[in-house]
Amino acid sequence: MTTSIVNSEKARRELEKSFSSDINNPEIKLKHIIKSLPRECFQKDSRQAWMTVVVNVLMVALGYASLVFAPWYLLPFAWIFTGTALTGFFVIGHDCGHRSFSNKHWVNDLVGHLVFAPLIYPFHAWRIGHNYHHKHTNKLDYDNAWHPIRPEAYENSSPTWKVILKTFLTNKLWWIGSVGHWAMIHFDPNNFLEKDRAKVKQSITVVAVFAAIVFPTLLITTGIWGFIKFWVVPWLVYHFWMSTFTYVHHTAPDVPFERATKWNEAIAQLSGTIHCNYPAWVEFLCHDINVHVPHHISTAIPWYNLRKAYSSIQENWGNYLHEECNFSWSLMKQLTDECQLYKEDSGYLTFKEYETGK
Repeated sequence: MTTSIVNSEKARRELEKSFSSDINNPEIKLKHIIKSLPRECFQKDSRQAWMTVVVNVLMVALGYASLVFAPWYLLPFAWIFTGTALTGFFVIGHDCGHRSFSNKHWVNDLVGHLVFAPLIYPFHAWRIGHNYHHKHTNKLDYDNAWHPIRPEAYENSSPTWKVILKTFLTNKLWWIGSVGHWAMIHFDPNNFLEKDRAKVKQSITVVAVFAAIVFPTLLITTGIWGFIKFWVVPWLVYHFWMSTFTYVHHTAPDVPFERATKWNEAIAQLSGTIHCNYPAWVEFLCHDINVHVPHHISTAIPWYNLRKAYSSIQENWGNYLHEECNFSWSLMKQLTDECQLYKEDSGYLTFKEYETGK
């Protein structure tokens, strides 16, 4: 038995004595949960990290080869595979953004820009905004990833936005949510603090150069259909997964969003982050990004250690975890049917319930 495991077991026993299973226990701090995790969960493995890059590049290449050679009736399968493999690029960049890919910042920034470029995603713009999400997970009016819409915000919206919001939330259009998030936030340096704008502009330049080279080349060599076939549709599949993962990570009828005065960081990360099981091929291509609870406990945990960390969290903090779910159409139907607006202190309600109660 290693020293780290002994220390972890000792920490677990001490923590069990210190805290009850009260889900609202204000004494629980994030540092207590982090302390209970085995040390090896935080160890970076350069070989594992770079092997992930190599495998992911091969999977994306296989996807594009299938788009070249697949008959028309197999194109949907090729698009799904390719877009899902591209989502793996995002997950690698995700680790780079959290500095859990490499100990060297310049390596994280270089790899992050390279894997984000085909997605036309400005790396630093995403990194800065996403780190803010981790600091304010499930905090009303602060969380900037995928937060519920409050009735008063809906009422104060313009007529056009009301139609858009209601259409989006009632017609199962969650899967395009991240497209709007990507378009409205990440390309305007003014959305960021002055100290971060130079890096944001750098990342915008990188994706602009990529697009200026690749898009005309695709259009000239393959035409409009080729552009749609080789970039647009795989990119939309990637956004399907981005929207779905982000939505499911923190949305359930019984998951609360708290105002700042009531918000508890440790409880928000433990109980407000949901573990959802996806098909094995999705987990493989997307590098276990949906083993998401440990990632919210500490962003320093590399993707390949997430399952080990989650096992420890289940053992030590299982009473605080939200029930696991399995990805399915029925799950997404439930979420989109029930989680439409959010009223402080009473939770989610539908547009129908809100309009009836007005």
